[in-house]
Amino acid sequence: MRPAATARSLSAHAVARVLREGVTLDAALKNALVGAESKLTPSVRSLSYGAVRGYFRHEAILGKLLSTPVRSLDFLVRAILSVALYELEDERSPQYAVVDAAVQTAKATDAGRASGLINAVLRRYLRERKSVDAEIASRPAPRHAAPIWMADRFRADWPVRWTQLLAASDAQAPMWLRVNRRLATTSEYVAQLRAAGIEAREEPRVPYAIVLDAPRDVHELPGFAQGVVSVQDLGAQCVAFPLALAPGQRVLDACAAPGGKTALMAEREPNLAKLTAVDIDPHRLSKVRENLNRAQLDAEVLAADAAAPGAWWQGEPFDRILLDAPCSGLGVIRRHPDIRLRKSPSDIDKLPALQGKLLRATWELLKVGGRLVYVTCTLTRSENRNVIAAFLDEHREASLVPVEAWEGWPGFGEDDGFGRQILPGEAGADGFYYAALTKT
Repeated sequence: MRPAATARSLSAHAVARVLREGVTLDAALKNALVGAESKLTPSVRSLSYGAVRGYFRHEAILGKLLSTPVRSLDFLVRAILSVALYELEDERSPQYAVVDAAVQTAKATDAGRASGLINAVLRRYLRERKSVDAEIASRPAPRHAAPIWMADRFRADWPVRWTQLLAASDAQAPMWLRVNRRLATTSEYVAQLRAAGIEAREEPRVPYAIVLDAPRDVHELPGFAQGVVSVQDLGAQCVAFPLALAPGQRVLDACAAPGGKTALMAEREPNLAKLTAVDIDPHRLSKVRENLNRAQLDAEVLAADAAAPGAWWQGEPFDRILLDAPCSGLGVIRRHPDIRLRKSPSDIDKLPALQGKLLRATWELLKVGGRLVYVTCTLTRSENRNVIAAFLDEHREASLVPVEAWEGWPGFGEDDGFGRQILPGEAGADGFYYAALTKT
């Protein structure tokens, strides 16, 4: 196969695996790219992410063109169609070339018997594109490639902003960096980037945050291998404000993987008495260790269940606890578009019980006068304000730390009476929720 056709085939197989097995797109891509020529990687990633990002818009388009239900299509056929529809949206390749490539990709894979269908559907779309696209554009959910359940949930929780949130979730996220303050200042690092031909700017409201004009491979970033800089979204970097770290504190990072916030805490306050990172997934903890080792940072890393501290906690309370709770991830969909395909309403409805369990368990480890910061990267009321409200009803010794006491808070987010909800796209950040509690 030609290189372009090979990239399309690898992309289609990666997307099909997400559909068939529910794995993350990154995991599917890692598997698909084994043994492939390295020069294909950018094209494969671009096609795969574009196909997954536009999946539900493509589903609406196909629903106008097919005589049978879209969901009845073979996973690989469905993936080939989404890759082709993304290419047609992207408009970097001639239309006839995209259609021909999709047909050839099908013939070179297990989807060969569907090559005629693929050809017919794509050609019909090109003939009727103007009317089909106009109809799709009239409905917010398919226009922004959102599943109906997600649009309904956004509308229920954010009745004024729900279409804005759909649009923000359909956009591509910028690439944010966090400069290790022990090794460089932001201005020094911006100068290093520009010397390397990489344009970037500082975000003065969040210390050590830099955004690139265009995403780059991390290995192109000066000093990345030496821990001078890490990739971390602006919203995630805001965790430093409600935590209010200080020398001599004992700090727990519960549900720590992949370790970006652990490393941030170690960088911001190198004189902590102890920093402990806990995660239930031993495999994901390898990423925590990798992040710490790259920047030569110290922390105790434990494979353990934060909801069952009796098995690992030594009895000495913590001054600060970060509970980065497992969540639906709806605030980071623009960065992880496969969330739309892998999550369901029933999955999300189960999460508040787990979040509440983790909050109650970690609360017992907090020193009187200490502070626990509850964080998610989602937008649902049920996973954010409702979890905090229920916890406060149960624990009279718990009280909110008002946002006014979060020293340096940049003013981001909506106040919901319990914490702050940063919405996707605000200042270029992903969607994050923060609430801070203290024990009396």
